[in-house]
Amino acid sequence: MSRQERDELAAKRLLRILSSLTMANQRTLEQKISDAGPFNQRIDPHVLNDVRKQLLKEGQIGRITKAGAPWYFAGNTPVEKQASRMTELLAAYEPYLKISPRIGQALEIATYRALRQLPSADFYGRFKDLDVHDDSTMYSKEEPPQHIGNKELTGDERLDFILRTTDAGTVGIECKNVRHWMYPHVDEIRETLRKCLLLDAVPVLIARRIPYVTFAVLGRCGLIIHQTYNQLLPASESALAVKVRDKRLLGYHDVRTSNQPDARLVKFITKNLPAVAPAARAKFDEYADLLWDFAFGEMGYVEFAARVLRRSRGEDEDGPYKKLMEENNMTMEEVLKNFFGKG
Repeated sequence: MSRQERDELAAKRLLRILSSLTMANQRTLEQKISDAGPFNQRIDPHVLNDVRKQLLKEGQIGRITKAGAPWYFAGNTPVEKQASRMTELLAAYEPYLKISPRIGQALEIATYRALRQLPSADFYGRFKDLDVHDDSTMYSKEEPPQHIGNKELTGDERLDFILRTTDAGTVGIECKNVRHWMYPHVDEIRETLRKCLLLDAVPVLIARRIPYVTFAVLGRCGLIIHQTYNQLLPASESALAVKVRDKRLLGYHDVRTSNQPDARLVKFITKNLPAVAPAARAKFDEYADLLWDFAFGEMGYVEFAARVLRRSRGEDEDGPYKKLMEENNMTMEEVLKNFFGKG
């Protein structure tokens, strides 16, 4: 499909879903349009976001903010209908927000259980009381160290887990049990890269959904990625999970109540990760200079992605922008912004 065709399909699906549901938040719309439906009708969130903004500008849809989230509705929806629907949705959404720390911990625990199945489990980060109580309250975690020799993290930062390997050196693992897709520019990825660069650890990201562009750009730089395709909720929240999954409420149909790793996660940790880590280490070392500038805010994403692509092809990293850079005494990011409207 062309971009115009994708935009038209996104608008059609957005308006149809809002007509059916009356109101929905951004993550529900992504779940129904980006994650679900026939493959040839799925629209990635970045396209969906642009189309939603355009529909808002045109007045075809409206937006209100409740419980810290934007909620969307068809522009002609009566105010009384908006209010009653909002009350219904918040009855599921607000309890879901309240257990966010335990949601985050569920994936960490699943990853910890998978790490324990490694033949030589040389890793840091553990849960000490998994057999003492159920997951209706937070478990105690012994975090990995903040330093490896003279390499150290800033402030109170920690990686979720640190794995020591023979062939790839230190590996840093971050678990993100969240709804939004992990695009290369999101805070969680930059934070993961910063921590791993400071500790010289090959970065590993485990998250629910990760778009192709993240694989295409950051995979070239040594980031190892695993998609869970599920969001884990504590087993003790089974009643809430029913509401969260309800297609007439939040519609998060991929929610699973467990802190046990599934077969895919176990295979990733025990088979795939050890196999790909050495090659990822080589890439991480090769692209470390670009990763530093991108992760620490010295280089914008557009320039970073362009330089990664050109370096991977063995081309001049400044590419066709070099002359404009020299003539105008600009960085590539400034050239892209001023001459091409990108930044």
